[in-house]
Amino acid sequence: MKMIIAVVQDKDSSRLQDSLVEKNYRATKLATTGGFLKAGNTTFMIGVEDAQIEDVMEIIRENCKSRNQMVAPVSPMGGNADAYVPYPVEVEVGGATVFVLPVESFQQF
Repeated sequence: MKMIIAVVQDKDSSRLQDSLVEKNYRATKLATTGGFLKAGNTTFMIGVEDAQIEDVMEIIRENCKSRNQMVAPVSPMGGNADAYVPYPVEVEVGGATVFVLPVESFQQF
């Protein structure tokens, strides 16, 4: 058994959740915040058997696409102002960051 942890952009989370439910995968959905853009994202925890990993990865791939977005940088608070860029910049956001971890034990009460 494995635990898939997928961090996705909020814009992709509803579509991913619907697709997982449609394919009968249970997932725990957590509201999280990214460290780089300091923007909201969603983390899914999905417990699966080893044989289901590729199916879930394909569902994530189909529903979580990267895109370019203009973001206003956060001003430095007591940090190094030399590297601060005061105008919006275009960055790639979205997609998914996925971790697959072994599960030693699973209990449901």
